[in-house]
Amino acid sequence: MVDRLANSEANTRRISIVENCFGAAGQPLTIPGRVLIGEGVLTKLCRKKPKARQFFLFNDILVYGNIVIQKKKYNKQHIIPLENVTIDSIQDEGDLRNGWLIKTPTKSFAVYAATATEKSEWMNHINKCVSDLLSKSGKTPSNEHAAVWVPDSEATVCMRCQKAKFTPVNRRHHCRKCGFVVCGPCSEKRFLLPSQSSKPVRICDFCYHLLSTGEMTACQSTRSDSYSQSPKSSLNDVSDDDDDEDSSD
Repeated sequence: MVDRLANSEANTRRISIVENCFGAAGQPLTIPGRVLIGEGVLTKLCRKKPKARQFFLFNDILVYGNIVIQKKKYNKQHIIPLENVTIDSIQDEGDLRNGWLIKTPTKSFAVYAATATEKSEWMNHINKCVSDLLSKSGKTPSNEHAAVWVPDSEATVCMRCQKAKFTPVNRRHHCRKCGFVVCGPCSEKRFLLPSQSSKPVRICDFCYHLLSTGEMTACQSTRSDSYSQSPKSSLNDVSDDDDDEDSSD
């Protein structure tokens, strides 16, 4: 069915509408063979709070962005190649329900659907697209992925030293290797993680020791599902902020 839709006028028109919604700031999405499988609003767990994001699933990429005007205008476009994606279900707890992890070598995060049925449909379609891509390319599934960041609201003290309390002065930082929320003194080191950045990035002392001694490689993760194993926060008890997941901290 996907192959049949690839060159259809309806598919071309749908992709063109998505491009127009992102405007000049977005990347062109129309290429030969690309098919728009589906779209919808998912709640993405950002660093500061869960936020609604518009997602578009194509047969080779996953695209999402901020909602400015629903079905008319989006910004901050993100494009994720599906070849590198793996997904894992998250157990329901509190207000965070119908969720799963989207994991890639560059970035990993949690998203939540409105219903269990919607979650199942998203996960099935994503897995089918990934499977088809890998089958055509002959590649093996990616076993490398970035850590899922623990949300700021889930750590009142440093997750490494367990002593430093976070305040407006003593800020939270995230280790790019394990995803833990840590204090400045526990994350003064930098290490090159090629899949995430061309420059050395902030990591905690624990991960730095493992990486520098060779006990862990830059392609391994100490706790890739750190969010899914941490206490869950309420949708209403986290502070408002911009989606600053690419922040240097």
